[in-house]
Amino acid sequence: MANVAIIELDRNCAKTVEEIVKLERKIFPKHESLASFFHDELKKKNSRLLYLQVDGELAGYVMYSWPSSLYASITKLAVKEQWRKQGHGEALLKAAIQKCRTRKVSRIMLHVDPLRTPALNLYKKHGFQVDSLIEGYYSSDRNAYRMYLDFDSN
Repeated sequence: MANVAIIELDRNCAKTVEEIVKLERKIFPKHESLASFFHDELKKKNSRLLYLQVDGELAGYVMYSWPSSLYASITKLAVKEQWRKQGHGEALLKAAIQKCRTRKVSRIMLHVDPLRTPALNLYKKHGFQVDSLIEGYYSSDRNAYRMYLDFDSN
């Protein structure tokens, strides 16, 4: 049985940050990658990153922020190819949702390529709804759905 752990990134752990930056570059096209901005993004007080390890190996991560007291944003969710379809993306999403709940925000927002069916289905499974289609969001020929998850006000 594999040992799986979700860990909040210690911003001072340069080795882990570099592993995540490598994964970011590998998974996302250059114009979608935060790799060159990762260090700046992590310095923000309202930004956090959770990463998932399987037997000590980085398998994926989720980055989220809360730009205001009203909402949070999931800016990245990525899982290495060999670890996909094993529930790791879902575990990261659930952990990020829980962390956002502790911030007392009323909504979480994210963007997803409508052609990334597994990601779209995962978000819908956890209650995210499509708000609108944003044409040319990723590039001139790639759109995005803006999705949201509202929390009960109680």
